[in-house]
Amino acid sequence: MTVERLTVSLESELAVAIREAAVADDLNVSAWLADAARRQLASRGLHDVVTEWEAEHGAFSDDELAAARRVIAG
Repeated sequence: MTVERLTVSLESELAVAIREAAVADDLNVSAWLADAARRQLASRGLHDVVTEWEAEHGAFSDDELAAARRVIAG
């Protein structure tokens, strides 16, 4: 795997929260941020799928959304 070094600027409070979360998850900051980026990109893909489905079938009902939340919550 090749890696690319990036430099980012973050608000101080956010940087502290990221460092604390990385420690809590037993990851280094780079690994934690890479995981967060992967999740964000996956979320975008899911949004596109849902938007396409709703364009074809109509918006999800409140009952359907509630059922989905129950499945996600476990």
